[in-house]
Amino acid sequence: MAEPVGDFGLIGLAVMGQNLVLNMNDHGFTVVVFNRTVSKVSAFLENEAKGTNVVGSESIADLCSKLKRPRRVMLLVKAGKAVDDFMELLFPHLEAGDIIIDGGNSHYPDSIRRTKYVEEKGFLFVGSGVSGGEEGARYGPSLMPGGSTAAWPAIQEIFQAVSAKSDGEPCCEWVGENGAGHYVKMVHNGIEYGDMQLICEAYSLMTNVLGMSNDECAEQFKEWNKGVLDSYLIEITANILAYKEDGDTLVTKIMDKAGQKGTGKWTAQSALEFGTPVTLIGEAVFARALSSMKAERVEASKYLSGPDVPVEKADAGLLKAIEDALYASKIISYAQGYMLLREAAKEFDWNLNYGGIALMWRGGCIIRSKFLGDIRNAFKANPKLTNLLLDKFFKDAIENAQSGWRSTVGLAVKHGVPVPAFTSALSFFDGYRAETLPASLLQAQRDYFGAHTYERVDKPAGEYFHTNWTGTGGNVHATTYTA
Repeated sequence: MAEPVGDFGLIGLAVMGQNLVLNMNDHGFTVVVFNRTVSKVSAFLENEAKGTNVVGSESIADLCSKLKRPRRVMLLVKAGKAVDDFMELLFPHLEAGDIIIDGGNSHYPDSIRRTKYVEEKGFLFVGSGVSGGEEGARYGPSLMPGGSTAAWPAIQEIFQAVSAKSDGEPCCEWVGENGAGHYVKMVHNGIEYGDMQLICEAYSLMTNVLGMSNDECAEQFKEWNKGVLDSYLIEITANILAYKEDGDTLVTKIMDKAGQKGTGKWTAQSALEFGTPVTLIGEAVFARALSSMKAERVEASKYLSGPDVPVEKADAGLLKAIEDALYASKIISYAQGYMLLREAAKEFDWNLNYGGIALMWRGGCIIRSKFLGDIRNAFKANPKLTNLLLDKFFKDAIENAQSGWRSTVGLAVKHGVPVPAFTSALSFFDGYRAETLPASLLQAQRDYFGAHTYERVDKPAGEYFHTNWTGTGGNVHATTYTA
C-alpha cells in the first residue's frame, strides 16, 4: 500500500466544498476529496483543481487510506441524515484519535449528540460553523469549530491558515465543547437576519417616507459604509441598489417575498427555550414570514388604509436620524445575541471566549464589520461583561444615537411604514434600562386566576405569597416555576 499523502480529507464537492479544497491547496495542504457521485471527483480534478496537489478518491475506504494520521475528514454535505450516513460509512476505516468534522449548517443539538456518539466509538468529532459563502470558502471564511476539545491541536494549523484574517489574526479560534461551534454559527446567522432586516427598514424609510430614488439610496449606503456602519452588508446593499438591468434598478423587479433556511428561526426558538429576550432577531424572522404572505398582503392593501401623509424632504437631519436608528438597533441586536450565548454557555457548561467570537466574525463572514472590533475590545477590557450595553463605548454610542433613533421610529409610525426591528430594539432598550416594569400587575393577574403566587418588594427575595383576591378562592396555590 502506498504511503498516505493527504493532510486533510473532504467529502462533498458542491461549490463550498470545492472552494475550501482550493483554499487549503493554496496554503500548502494536500487534500484528498470524495463525492457520493464519483464522477464529480474526476470532473473537479480535470477542471477547477487542474494543476493543483488535490488527490481524488473512488470510495470512502480509498479516501481514508490516503490520509496521514490522525485522519482529518470534513463533511460538507446537506445537514441532517446525510451527515449521520457518511459518519457510519467512515467508522470502519478510522482508527482511535481520527477526527470527523461536520462543516455543514447543522443544528447544534445534532452536534451535541454526534460528539458523544463519535467519542464513544473512540474517535473525535468537530462541528464547525463555516461562514462567508462561496467567496469566503475560496479566499478565507470565518470558521467556528467546537466539539471534542482534543481535536483542536490536530486541526488548528489548517483551520487558522485557511480562515480569513483580521489585522493579521485568524478569524478562527476554538469555540467550546460539543455543540458550541454550531451554536455560535446559529447565533451568527440570527444576527445576520437582524442586520439584513434593519438595513431593509432603513431602505424602506428612505424610499417610502423620504421619496429617495434607488440611485440616491445607493449613494447614501456607500457614504454610511465609510463610518460606524462600515460592514459587508452595507457595502453589498449599496452595490445592489446601484445595479441596473435594461436601464432599470434590478431590485425593483425582485418579488418582495423573503426566503429562509431556518437558522434564524432556530435562534429565536433557542431564545424562547432559554427565556432570553432576543426580540430583534425574532422580529426579523417574523418579518420574512409576513413578506411571504404576498397574495394576502395584496388583498389587504385594497381593503385596509393607513395614514395619508405627504413625503418628507430627504434632508441631512433625517438621514442622520435613520443612520442613528440603524446603528443603535444594531448594538441592541448584538447585545441580545451575546445574552443568548451567555445563557447557552450556562445551560451546556461551555467555556465560550466572547471576545474571540467577535474576532471570528470580524472577517470572512456575512456579518463582518468594523463594529465587531468594538465588541472584541469591550470583552478584552472586561471578560465578565454581562451585557454590551454596560460597556462605556456602547453606552455612549447608544446615548449619542438615541434622539435620532426615537425620531426615526416616530417618523415610521406617522407614515404607516412598518419597522418591526427598529421598534422592538427600542422597546427592549427602554425595558432593559427600566428599574420597574408593569410585571407586578402581570404577577397579580397570574395569582388572581391561577394562584401562581408572587414575590413582594417589602419581603426577602425568594419568599412567595398568594392572595385570596375574591374571598372565595381558598388558600391553595400553585407551585412556582419558570417555563
